[in-house]
Amino acid sequence: MTDTDRYQRAGVPERPSLDGLAEKWAPRWQEEGTYAFDRTKTTVRDRGAASEAPGRSGRSSDVYSIDTPPPTVSGELHMGHVFSYTHTDTVARFQRMRGRTVFYPMGWDDNGLPTERRVQNVYGVSCDPNLPYAPQWQPPERPVSEAARKAPTPISRRNFVELCARLTAEDEQVFEALWRQLGLSVDWSLTYTTIGDRARATSQRAFLNNLARGEAYTAEAPALWDVGFGTAVAQAELEDRERPGAYHRIRFEVVAPGPGSAGTPPAPGPGREERHVHVETTRPELLPGCVALVCHPDDERYADLVGGRVRTPLFGAEVTVYAHPLADPAKGTGLVMTCTFGDLADVTWWRELRLPTRVVIGRDGRLLPDPPAEVDPTPYAELAGLRVNAARRRIVELLAASGDLIGEPKPVTHPVKFYERGDSPLEIISTRQWYLRNGGRDTELRAELLARGRELNWVPEHMWHRYEHWVSGLTGDWLISRQRYFGVPFPIWYRLDDAGEPDYAQPLTPEVSLLPIDPTSDTPAGYDESQRGQPGGFMADPDVMDTWATSSLTPQIVGGWHDDPELFARVFPMDLRPQGQEIIRTWLFSTVVRAHLEAGVLPWRDAVLSGWILDPDRKKMSKSKGNVQTPMALLEENGPDAVRYWAASGRPGTDLAFDPGQIRIGRRLATKLLNASKFALGLGAADALRAPATEPLDRSMLAALSTVVATATDAFDRYDHTDALQATESFFWRFCDDYIELVKGRAYGEGSGADSARAALAAALAVQLRLFAPFLPYVTEEVWSWWRYGSVHRSPWPTTYEIQRVAADGDPALLDLAGAALTQIRRAKSERKLSMRTEIPLAEALGPAAMLEQLSTIAADLKAAGRITKLDFLPDRTPELVIACAF
Repeated sequence: MTDTDRYQRAGVPERPSLDGLAEKWAPRWQEEGTYAFDRTKTTVRDRGAASEAPGRSGRSSDVYSIDTPPPTVSGELHMGHVFSYTHTDTVARFQRMRGRTVFYPMGWDDNGLPTERRVQNVYGVSCDPNLPYAPQWQPPERPVSEAARKAPTPISRRNFVELCARLTAEDEQVFEALWRQLGLSVDWSLTYTTIGDRARATSQRAFLNNLARGEAYTAEAPALWDVGFGTAVAQAELEDRERPGAYHRIRFEVVAPGPGSAGTPPAPGPGREERHVHVETTRPELLPGCVALVCHPDDERYADLVGGRVRTPLFGAEVTVYAHPLADPAKGTGLVMTCTFGDLADVTWWRELRLPTRVVIGRDGRLLPDPPAEVDPTPYAELAGLRVNAARRRIVELLAASGDLIGEPKPVTHPVKFYERGDSPLEIISTRQWYLRNGGRDTELRAELLARGRELNWVPEHMWHRYEHWVSGLTGDWLISRQRYFGVPFPIWYRLDDAGEPDYAQPLTPEVSLLPIDPTSDTPAGYDESQRGQPGGFMADPDVMDTWATSSLTPQIVGGWHDDPELFARVFPMDLRPQGQEIIRTWLFSTVVRAHLEAGVLPWRDAVLSGWILDPDRKKMSKSKGNVQTPMALLEENGPDAVRYWAASGRPGTDLAFDPGQIRIGRRLATKLLNASKFALGLGAADALRAPATEPLDRSMLAALSTVVATATDAFDRYDHTDALQATESFFWRFCDDYIELVKGRAYGEGSGADSARAALAAALAVQLRLFAPFLPYVTEEVWSWWRYGSVHRSPWPTTYEIQRVAADGDPALLDLAGAALTQIRRAKSERKLSMRTEIPLAEALGPAAMLEQLSTIAADLKAAGRITKLDFLPDRTPELVIACAF
């Protein structure tokens, strides 16, 4: 039989190519339901065994469910997404081939501030909730001018929300197309959005349950406020940024010493004068909001003042001096100006010392038009309506003129708190917000959440410490409300009394069967629309939930907790949460909180944390730095298998530099797999599947391959896909460079030796295609289709047992020895600048007798591969094998 005959019989194309494989196979996988989740093949899970290994404690082992991260739909996917989502996909493919029914959904995180910001920038609009809905309104043509962005057109809340929905729908189509191109084995019937009906109903129902159990509550309290976005933000969304500032030393007049004073105050020093004390602050504009001075209890400089009174410069308000251990005696003068509110320390002192409230900064970041009580309105009028920086400059001028500014301001660079997506420093504004208990003020709940973290299997293990550090350092409950528009509304109304004031203590709630609802357009039971906003009527809660308050319920949303309990019983608790390490404190922790409060379990058994993608200068890629690499061009140029190969070379929790060279290596590997498979099938491998391998070299190769299968399987079980890839790839190159070269002459022949070679080739090819399948799905599917039925991705994961059926025993060391001999023969020709086809009249193998005896068992294969006429074996004291060639 000729090579052409064998190719035709095996279904091998005359000129196989990597090009076009994605376009060929992605639609077919979708049409044939290759990755579809079949709930009928699953059983109900034991929710009390989320931390157990599969198959133990009654936990269902037939389903493997993944809580896939829903990417934020507010821009472009980048190589960081490709990196981490490829890791997850290799796990899904491995588990599917292991016989598990894989529940692998995909979501889109489309609500929240990022989407609103993108809509504002793309269309040049802003939301004004006071405007009426305009049904016929159409957005401007894109792209809009820079002038339109700087002076956006105001539109109604409903128009704005519709525009957000339109843009996210467009973005989601682009995202899905890229994921399909990459070859993610997602069941695309299991998609969801965090603003969709199921997500809104799930979020609202979970909130109502939290409210009924006393875990959710509303309170008027100081909250971190982003002036640019016009909303409160949570502790988990903060980041410190270094910013320039200046310390201003301000003089306060002592009105009365403390009750414990002996009558003779300490001698004047750097922090005080005869009847004055000095305070250093970076925020002098908050002086009209000063409510106290605070010193450390052990600071003897101010012991006589504790409990006494001082007067603020310019504004003449009297405030009390307190002692508190948070004050740092070594910072500034040791005496701290406490305002409501300048920073989180002010909030702590305000709460613990029961201080009064004097608010001076409004939600727009400007000083309020009217001064607080007890504040002199004349100097305050100079500041009213100014933004913070302008107010700071003006008050410094006023203090200098009054003589209350001591010396020149001292420049300093210090950390300033920002919302992670914001552009302006955060302020602290007293507002009414919704909170969810998360252990920040409840030590018992905190201990429970720490225990949950210890139950979780962390990959890498050290990531647990980030969770522990975050939970242990919580200072307050989770603020879950946002003063925005494109989000899940709180399903709450409030009764209005006869004066039109809301009753926050007894909110009105809907029936669960009515969810999802929008309280701004739906009415509570017993009321009609005419009573909205009227005395004796009702008002809607105006806020929406923080996007994390919805995303923290992704297992419940995609699992159908609200509307498909039969599915939920099969997939929850889930097996895997893959995610970025930077959102342990937000997404991972918040999801643990919701599952613990609602069901008393972990939401999943394993958490696998990805590293970051670095640019060539070893800096983290990010949109803000402008060093992000987008993937589509790379996918089109190199093919998805090559890009996936690069991604899979990075381990969980380990950073990986973006390296186009590594992508090119991946393409060469995929090309080699294509060509080597064609060659093996041309040798007749397709005709020898499941036949026994009888020759020593064939059995040796399969024994070595059996070790690779065991290594790769163990690596995948540990979520170390990189070890699995490295073991598989390393063997594959030995298989191509050594084994095929050694046996191709025998395989072309006839008889038992040829049959054995073809059987070994068939077994090795079938196993290696499946080992590579999680990483290189397109080329492996293509090759598999040439000679096997069905999809390689639905084929069983290879086992050592199936290899042993072809070759019951074998010594893997023989393949190593054969490879070493062949390498020396090639080197001898290369050093003489001879063609590898050059005949060698005589070659001598020198080495220990036992080694030569082993090598002699494959003498015929070695002679054929090296084109050796005569091969002699000469036992020698040489500890290693030496091949001497005579030309």
